[in-house]
Amino acid sequence: MEAGINDKAKGMKNYTKYGIGYFMPPVESMNWTKKDHIEKAPIWCSVDLRDGNQALIVPMSLEEKIEFFDLLCSLGFKEIEVGFPAASETEYEFLRALIEKDLIPDDVTIQVLTQSREHIIQKTFEAIKGAKNVIVHLYNSTSVAQREQVFKKSKEEITEIALFGAKMIDEYASKMPETNFMFEYSPESFTGTEIDFALDICNAVIDVWKPRPERKVIINLPATVSMSMPHVYASQIEYMSNNLKYRDDVIVSLHPHNDRGTAVADCELGILAGGDRIEGTLFGNGERTGNADIVTVAMNLYSHGVNPELDFSNMPYIVEKYEQFTDLKVHPRQPYGGKLVFAAFSGSHQDAIAKGMKYREEKDPDKWNVPYIPIDPSDINRKYEADVIRINSQSGKGGVAYILETAYGHKIPKEMREELGYLMKHVSDVGHKELSHEKIYEIFTKEYVNRKERIDLVDATFRKLPNSGSLGDGGMEVDAEIIVNGERKFFTGRGNGRIDAIRDVFRKNTGANVYHFVTYEEHALEGDSNSRAAAYVAISDEEGNIYWGVGIHNDIVYASINAFTSAINRGEAAKERLEK
Repeated sequence: MEAGINDKAKGMKNYTKYGIGYFMPPVESMNWTKKDHIEKAPIWCSVDLRDGNQALIVPMSLEEKIEFFDLLCSLGFKEIEVGFPAASETEYEFLRALIEKDLIPDDVTIQVLTQSREHIIQKTFEAIKGAKNVIVHLYNSTSVAQREQVFKKSKEEITEIALFGAKMIDEYASKMPETNFMFEYSPESFTGTEIDFALDICNAVIDVWKPRPERKVIINLPATVSMSMPHVYASQIEYMSNNLKYRDDVIVSLHPHNDRGTAVADCELGILAGGDRIEGTLFGNGERTGNADIVTVAMNLYSHGVNPELDFSNMPYIVEKYEQFTDLKVHPRQPYGGKLVFAAFSGSHQDAIAKGMKYREEKDPDKWNVPYIPIDPSDINRKYEADVIRINSQSGKGGVAYILETAYGHKIPKEMREELGYLMKHVSDVGHKELSHEKIYEIFTKEYVNRKERIDLVDATFRKLPNSGSLGDGGMEVDAEIIVNGERKFFTGRGNGRIDAIRDVFRKNTGANVYHFVTYEEHALEGDSNSRAAAYVAISDEEGNIYWGVGIHNDIVYASINAFTSAINRGEAAKERLEK
């Protein structure tokens, strides 16, 4: 027997081997808790082409990388990490292609990664020769685990590694005055590093680079492995931000990974705590559980009325290109980008959304506060009809009515919606599948619209009957050509209106039940003068059963007659089913 969740012999008892591997600041650093929102967008740096690419089962080709780079530029990224050119010949060639083919916009800065080793730094500067704007990103590991287990070096020796690289980068950059440089340093595995040591090594590097307004220094504080709850990371960022040297000319950068599923929260709280910049990827692609999802962080800002300074207005296209480049799928419930993020199947949710959309249209079209939908889907090129209201066995009357109105122009009467909703739920439940908008309209049309299988009114000529006694001034007489069970017949009927006159014909000459008129509504299906009309009629039989019919015609009179005829046919079909 295979072990499962009820295997009591094992269970989850191994939790005892885990402990706290992170370090709180030496003083309380919680001022970030006094802020309730982010007021402006951070500096964004995409690491899709390096951090994201190295996480792919099959890394991108040179052509795919160039196309992805173009996409990132079109989205508004001004800083893009293009690779580790000294560690990979493919990344070296990619960087040279960008420079030699003049593919880097003048307002975009490329970022390259390097370790603190002389031959690597030398090759890195060879790779960037000819580029206009470059960030050289130096890193070395500083955590307790890395120092003790991997490098077997003291804090002082780890600091010397960082300083060696910082000095060499400064030296090489001084020989390339034609390039506008920025320097970046990351104490890799920052979250597993004693905070005072992280501060000391960062300040030591800052002292070498001596930031100034025209050449600021980036101090990147990565959650290389996410080890704590987000508030701890925020407190660490606040402490570092408050104690870094040359703070006015230092850019505090965040690079959270998503091991604990909190990378977005780490970004948001880290910005509140003093972070100025975020390194991340589209949809969070990265090694292990991924990087910070820049799409989510940016769109969260957008949902609070803050300009994210990135353009995600065509989200379906971005998703398509991302999936093409990475061979990864964006999860259907991925915030903002997933196909189902705006989809509501619940009947109560659909009803609230439909009412909220109508309220906004009528009362406050310039503001967005629709229940259950945090942003206007059209802002990112998603369609209300296709993306918001989705119909399955969990859906209700409001959703079906919303689709028929927004997609097909039918304003379903309130009294009809419950019956219609139950019909669609039944079809979905039996078929065990979602109903497309086309399928919903097909079912609606087949069940309700212009039905004529038993009784069909072929033609009718109406005459007004003045002084018609009990019929009143509105009395009408009709000469009707009808088909009953396949047989063509001609009859005359009278009533207090056109529909009542037709009812008289049907009652006396077709063998149909005695039906009573209950309610009637009508409207134009389209907005122009040549539009078709839709009519909705409800009738009841002697037992009180209600039957709805819908009629469509260019003439509102005939639309009404078609609706009444449809209702009659539905009633007769129901009677036949009972008799069988």
